[in-house]
Amino acid sequence: MTTSDTSRWRIRRPSVIPGFGLTLGFTLIWLTLLILVPLSGLAWRSADLGWDKFWSIALDARTLNALRISFTTAFIAALVNAVFGVVLAWVLVRYRFPGKRVIDAMVDLPFALPTAVAGIALTTLYAPNGWIGQFLTPLGIKIAFTPIGIVIALVFVGLPFVVRTVQPIIEEIDKEVEEAAATLGASRFQTISRVLLPGLLPAVLTGFALAFARGVGEYGSVIFIAGNLPFKSEIAPLLIVIKLEEYNYAAATGIAAVMLILSFAMLLIINLVQSWSRRRYGYGA
Repeated sequence: MTTSDTSRWRIRRPSVIPGFGLTLGFTLIWLTLLILVPLSGLAWRSADLGWDKFWSIALDARTLNALRISFTTAFIAALVNAVFGVVLAWVLVRYRFPGKRVIDAMVDLPFALPTAVAGIALTTLYAPNGWIGQFLTPLGIKIAFTPIGIVIALVFVGLPFVVRTVQPIIEEIDKEVEEAAATLGASRFQTISRVLLPGLLPAVLTGFALAFARGVGEYGSVIFIAGNLPFKSEIAPLLIVIKLEEYNYAAATGIAAVMLILSFAMLLIINLVQSWSRRRYGYGA
């Protein structure tokens, strides 16, 4: 057998996993119908506006303020979840205590709970006359109907994304790794920062991206506690709904297109950082 015959045989050798062509085609069709077609329709409708009208909508003061509030609060909430979500996942994996299964089940509660119910419950707690808000109001702390309330609502709905993303990775980390680091003279802080966190970083970034994406587009749990005051606590999804109720479909599609572009750009950056961290620390290679 010649070298060319050997190369040709290697090229034609069937894949270890059968059905790649069929599954790839099904995946592309499914993604096209569910994602690409709706997004293409949004882009096509926005293109009908023309550049002048599109930029006038995108650069409108109310639009910019709503986008700023949506992305800023979603980013802050995702950061909070990235920290406390890792701590919660660590406790659920490494420790045994009474009520552990109850707490583990409560983590998934935001997935099952209607977002409007969550918004009403949070407003009941943090309103000036609410169960918690009545004690904060005399101190000059106002949570409901402010961006702080929006952050709390987004932390509530985004926490499960971080916990459920990081939890399986923590389960794969052997305790012997920590013990080996301790025997080599590493302090607890050095063990966490140099041994544990590098392996968890890609999963933490994934959970952060999921929580951030959920927070940017969140509507039901936010509208009740936000107060929806223009230039103060009005989020971009609510502004889109307002434009639709006014039958101003051009403005609604324009704002939606801006949100789509900004969200895609930020998620792309997060994915690039995640890929870099995998190459840097050799995780997931």
